[in-house]
Amino acid sequence: MSVIVTDTGFGPDDWTAPIVALEDARDGVGIDLPSTVDPAELAGRLPDIAMIRVDFPSSADGRGFSIARQLRLMGYHGRLRARGHVLADQYAMARRCGFDEVEIDDALATRQPQDQWLFRADWRAHDYQARLRG
Repeated sequence: MSVIVTDTGFGPDDWTAPIVALEDARDGVGIDLPSTVDPAELAGRLPDIAMIRVDFPSSADGRGFSIARQLRLMGYHGRLRARGHVLADQYAMARRCGFDEVEIDDALATRQPQDQWLFRADWRAHDYQARLRG
């Protein structure tokens, strides 16, 4: 089972369409994107992709953050989900990079309950640039 984390806390997964590997992509499905893939491979196809789920194989592996930022800079406006080993401390960074939500397993949700994620949900107000601007 998995838990979806958003700015409002924990919730169920409301995505009902299949999520497939990049090579099986077609209209109406989500895409699983490994952290080893260059997002440029999706150039020209982004408007047709409703959801991209980026894998985080380790909480120490930050490639997913770079992928999310690059996808948003390329003009992707669909649903962008981080999945895997994302920690509550990394939630604000995930949101700033362009992720809409984070998918974690039940074990992580037990170790890091909802209040730890909600503590970081005000990600727009507590960034370095905002503090400098006053």
